[in-house]
Amino acid sequence: MKKILALLIVVVAAVTGGLFWYLNGLGPVESSNTEEITVEIPEGSGASGIVDILDNDGLVKNRLCAKINARIGGYDTLQANSYVFNKSMNFREIMGIINTGDFQYVSKKTFVMKDGATIPQAAKALSEIIPESEDEILSLWGDKEFLNKQIEKYWFLDKVILGEDIMYPLEGYLFPDTYYLTDSNASLEEVTTMMLDSMDKVLTEKRSQIEASGFTVHEFLSLASVVTSEGGTVESEAPTIAGVFINRLNNDTPLQSDVTVNYALQQKRVDVSLKDTETNSKYNTYKNKGLPVGPICAVPELDMDAVLNYEKTDYLFFYATPEGEVLYGKTSEEHQKNIDAHPWTEEDIANSKSE
Repeated sequence: MKKILALLIVVVAAVTGGLFWYLNGLGPVESSNTEEITVEIPEGSGASGIVDILDNDGLVKNRLCAKINARIGGYDTLQANSYVFNKSMNFREIMGIINTGDFQYVSKKTFVMKDGATIPQAAKALSEIIPESEDEILSLWGDKEFLNKQIEKYWFLDKVILGEDIMYPLEGYLFPDTYYLTDSNASLEEVTTMMLDSMDKVLTEKRSQIEASGFTVHEFLSLASVVTSEGGTVESEAPTIAGVFINRLNNDTPLQSDVTVNYALQQKRVDVSLKDTETNSKYNTYKNKGLPVGPICAVPELDMDAVLNYEKTDYLFFYATPEGEVLYGKTSEEHQKNIDAHPWTEEDIANSKSE
């Protein structure tokens, strides 16, 4: 009886010791080390292969214990991606994340397409995130073969963007938003698709309203982009500014928007000169009646809605003061009074350029 009891004790001790060894082997490599480690899990990786990858990255405390757990852990939906882990995480926690593809731990690069950004500005910002240079990005975004494929794919794109007077074909069509690139080798084509897909979603929701407005999508975005560039991202002013421009269009009056001149010259300044307004460009709304030949910046949804729900007034003029206030006028005389009462000084102009 004593021998049986002793044997039982040995067995229990062995099992307990083995279980302790196993669980300890699945524990964190360094419980206090939270330094981030990016791990690439390729497509088709099995649980055993993932153990090897994690071990090579220093995230496995005991390789044999990890291999055992990989076989019995029920990891049957392992998802390829780039993940960010640290040595304070235990093996089962890491494998659980990979098994569910937990977005919280997916390695992400953030690209922000800002409201009002132009295509050159977007190309510059994107070149800091992906391997392509500014010139390479602009080259693809201007490539007719690539653009024709997009025209076939997206209902809101039209061959009008290929017109000879269009400076950048995709100007105004890449939706401004924050984009998370979870693929460490994300291509320019993939990022462009993300931005066009976002624009597709937004415009599709507004499709019936756009059609009812009488504008084509291209015209709609052209007008909305002018509102954006004129400071229409100030929510309280956007519908009124949009209404001023629509009044001018309805009255067959040139828009005379300085921002369209700036775009034609690829500059940004508040002191647009008389000579500037004579620039020979289809974007120049001083020289040409109606809308600019195409959008002049990325348009946020706020300004799209401002155009679709513009404020109906008798205003034909607006003036942005150095203090940031927008003043409106029904006549050129009222407009001139607003200008005379709030003139821009050289210091104001210099400050605006530094912002």
